[in-house]
Parts: sequence; C-alpha cells; structure tokens
Amino acid sequence: MTIKETIITLKKLTELEIQNNWFFLDQNLEKPPITIEEETWQQAIVNHKNYLVWEKGQKVRWFSQKIIIPESLNHDYPLDGLSLRILLTWWAESAQIFVNDKLVCEGDLFDSSSRILLTEKVEKNQQFLISLRLVSPSHDIGGLMNSQCIYESNYNDIDPSFVANELIILDKYIDQFYPDEKLFLEEEVNKINWNYVYNQSLFKQELVNLRNRLLSLSNYIKKRNFYLLGHAHLDMAWLWTLKETYEVAQRTFYSVLNLQKKYSYLTFGHTTAYLYQWIEYHNPLLFTQIQQAVKNNQWEILGGMWVEPDVNLISGESLIRQLLYGQKYFLEKFGKYNKVAWLPDTFGFPWQLPQILQQAEINYFVTGKLHWNDTNKFAHGCFWWQSPDGSRIFAVMSPPNVAGVMDTNPITMTNYSVDWENQTGLKDIFWLPGVGDHGGGPTGDMLEVGKRYQNSPFFPKINFTTAQKYLDKISSISSQDFPIWNSELYLELHRGCYTTHGEQKYFNRYSERLLYQAELFSTIFIILAKKNIYIFDTNSNNQYKIKQIWLKVLLNQFHDILPGTSITPVFTEANQLWQEIIKDTQLILQESLKAIASYIKFEKIEPKESKIILMFNALNWER
Repeated sequence: MTIKETIITLKKLTELEIQNNWFFLDQNLEKPPITIEEETWQQAIVNHKNYLVWEKGQKVRWFSQKIIIPESLNHDYPLDGLSLRILLTWWAESAQIFVNDKLVCEGDLFDSSSRILLTEKVEKNQQFLISLRLVSPSHDIGGLMNSQCIYESNYNDIDPSFVANELIILDKYIDQFYPDEKLFLEEEVNKINWNYVYNQSLFKQELVNLRNRLLSLSNYIKKRNFYLLGHAHLDMAWLWTLKETYEVAQRTFYSVLNLQKKYSYLTFGHTTAYLYQWIEYHNPLLFTQIQQAVKNNQWEILGGMWVEPDVNLISGESLIRQLLYGQKYFLEKFGKYNKVAWLPDTFGFPWQLPQILQQAEINYFVTGKLHWNDTNKFAHGCFWWQSPDGSRIFAVMSPPNVAGVMDTNPITMTNYSVDWENQTGLKDIFWLPGVGDHGGGPTGDMLEVGKRYQNSPFFPKINFTTAQKYLDKISSISSQDFPIWNSELYLELHRGCYTTHGEQKYFNRYSERLLYQAELFSTIFIILAKKNIYIFDTNSNNQYKIKQIWLKVLLNQFHDILPGTSITPVFTEANQLWQEIIKDTQLILQESLKAIASYIKFEKIEPKESKIILMFNALNWER
C-alpha cells in the first residue's frame, strides 16, 4: 500500500463525509425543526463542485439531517469513547447552527466555518439532529460547501485521523526537502498490521509503534518554526457601516482578552488608532484592559496609521498625517511608536512609501494583498523595498487570508510553509490564526488544535509571538541575501475601483487642497497677530480645529471607502462627513483671509463705483 493509500484508509476509519445526507426547506421557520418530515423537506443534491447552493438575494434555506452514531465506520475501527465533531463550511450572509433544536454556533460570510463538538464521548445509536439556517448574500448565491463528521480522541492522545495528518505532513516535507528519506518512510508505513483494525486498543498500539519507528524523521521537521500572532482583520466599513464596526470590534476584543485568561501565551495584534480612540471614549474599561495587555506583551499595536488607508489615491500630505496622528496617539496611549506598517488589504502601494514610513519611525512593512494578483504571482515572500531616494524598509508578504479565516489546520499550515521555504529559504514561518474581515479573532478550538500539533513530533515548533519580534528575527539573518525591490507594489486586481464613486475622489482631493490653504493662511494670520500684539479669538483655536478636520478626512480615506468598494449606506455617511469637512474648513479659511486683509492698508480709490479685489496665492511660486 502506498503512503497516500494508507492515509486515505486511515481517514476513512474516523472521518465521514455527510454532504449528500442533507434535506432542505425554503421557509423562514420560526424555530428549528425537531423532526424532518419527508413530505415537506426535499433531498439536497450537490453540484459538480460538491456544493449545495441556492439563489442569491437574502433567501433563507434550512438544511437538516439526523446523525446516528454507528459502532464503526465501514465496519472497521470501533468508535466507542471517541469525541465527535461536525465540520461545516458555508457561504452565507447569516448562519445559525442548531443541534437538537439548540443554537450552538452563529456565523456569516467571513466567520464561515466551524468545528462543532457534538459529544465528548460517543455511544452507539446516539442521535443528533443537525439543522442549519443559512441566508444567501445579497450579491451572490448561497452555498454549503463542506460538511463532515470527525471522530477524535482527546487532544492528549492519538487516533487514525490524527496519524493520517502526521503522515501527510511528513510526506510533504520529505518529498520537498529530504527525498533520500522517502523509501524509509514508505517501508515503515507498510509495516502497519491492518488485522488489528477491528480492535481499537490493538490498532492504536500499531499506530504508536509506527510513530516510534519514524521518530528519526522528527529532527528534520522540528528545524522549522511557526510563529503565530492572533489576528482579526476588521474593515472599518465595507459591507457594513461604522456603527456595526464599533460593535464587532468590542465583541472581538473581549473575546481575545477572555481567551488570554485561559491561554496566557496567546498574543494578538490589531491596527487602527481611530478604532482604539473610539473605544477609549465609549468603553474606557475595555480600553484599560487593552492597555494592560499591551504592557504584558500579550497585545501588539500594529499599523502606525490612523486607519488602514488607500495609499495610491491620497496625497503625500495625507499619508504623512495618517502616520503623524497614528504614531502620536500610540505613543501617548501605549507608550511607544509602532514599528510595523500593517496594510494587509490595501489595493497596491506607491514607490515612495518606504521613504515616508522610515521617516515615521517604522522599520517594517507587511501586506498579504499581492497574493491576490490575477496575472503574475508576486516573486518574493520577504525583501528589501527601496524608494527612489534609496530609503529601504524590510517587507514581508503575510499568509494568504482565505475567505476571512486562517485557522490552525495542520495541512493548510504545512502547504503554506513548504511554499514559503521554497520561495524564501526560511524555516521560520509567520501565521495569523483568527477570523477576520468582519472581526472575530482566534477561537479556543484553533488554540487547542495548535497545541495538539505542537506536541506532535512530526509538526514544526509552534510559538506565539509579535510581528515585530518575528520581523526582527528574520531580517537579521545574515545568511540570507534578501532581494531588493525597486518599484511600486502593483496589485493586479481591483483596478476598476479607482474609477467608481468619483465623488469620493473629488471630495478627498478638494478637502486636501482646502485644508492646506486653511492651515497656511491661519498660520500667517497667527504670526501677524502675535507680531502686532493683536488679541484674537476666532483663529486662536484653529490648530486644534484643523487637526480634528484632518482626522475626519483620514477616516474617509479608509481603503474600502475612498476607492469606492463599499455598500451604498457607507457612501451616504461618507458624503455627510465630506460636507462637514468642507463647511468647517471653508469657515476657517474665510476667517483667516478676512483677518489677514485687515492688516492691509489700501490707497483711496476713485471713482466711487470701483471695488478692491484682494487675491491670495496659496502656492509657493508666483502666478
């Protein structure tokens, strides 16, 4: 039997696909069913991708099936005493999972998969009625893409599925980096005595013996290190408005802090000075807890910017203000500047960015967006990014975020680490477990799965860390000759967004220009007033006012607002904010120009119907 055949056989002992067993009902039931009546429920039929799909437009579809615990799967390995989890992956605007009519899990488009524990110890003929209430997205069909039963031992023990995953991992690394060990691996795997498969205890010992025989391969695998940072990418606005973001952020942050009470080694990183300030003002108790977590090195402040902005459309002045106000806030509230520019979702990056980031006390740049290229795979995983003036910053492509979820699935992590090592030569791998886009963060199950594989001799070491510590480590490896990138980082996707919602582009540029003029002429008036010992009121607080207006502009430069990639209510709110910005800035500008004009003495002009026209040039050259 080949290694792949052995893996398939082992998995069949404790894993069962249940995608073809669902019944569905297109009714908005008031409560989950307690039985499935075949007269009203229809058998669900998978499509060519093995998906169960239904029409778009917030259409409700219920799926339901009864699970009866058998003595064994395929009449082989006994299941008695194992736990049972059901694995689900969906594409739905809203998801509710019920077990025996009790709600056990909720999700959405981004929190789109779950491992749900049905029982910690199965018994033959136990029954579970699983019901899913799924609502299709407004813009796309709904889908149930995967459903599976997994019978597992407790996480301090082994089972056939766990050993199968270890063999997948070993086989992947051996094929890629140690082909001379392939024959040894095949020979040892072929020594499994399948006659014992009907006896759980005896077959488990067979698997223990196999693992002991393969221990010499462990040294190869343990040369590699996964460095984990819990993360929850949260768009300030996209398919939701700011109000929803505030609620999601608080839920996410409380979830992380609660997990850290049980898993003290869990580190978590999040960006966006604006969001921290909102929490400071509206939930000071939560903010104090975050500050303490930062002091305890359990929470990393990332980004250095006011929000995660678009950086192609905004002016250099706006980019600098994003960093100026973000870094000043972080220094004031958390005692230090941020060293990592974190823009995982922004739509491409200008060539001058390393120069500006370096001037803002930032040493590193991280994005994962170039994984989205639709034509050319970006060549580098880590590199020195060099601006036209020669300024360099160390840049890293973060792991790809698939459908908003990055869990601790050992096979996904292995596949990524092999690609990373082939690309960079590095055995140190960065990983960001957590549910994102709409918040969520890491889950307890992710941490438990990670801990289980950390204890496996056939999986790389796992350590939680911070992005800065990881970047400090790999950037200082003297044996690595990292490439130099002398150009912009161009994203081969989302091109059309730069021509949508033109009003956002217009208001942004108009506001940038207006704020420059208001600040310039307000400053000139203040200088004149001080020089002439002039008592003034209207302009005395303009510096503070201008900063507050700038902060509103920076918020509207978020990478799903300014480019035009959000839902309509987001732009309704953004346009209201633009009008406030323009009105308040024009008021400061007009007051400043009138005040400056009051210092100018004009000759008396004849005839009487003549008017004096005073023109101000805000540019630094004559025209």
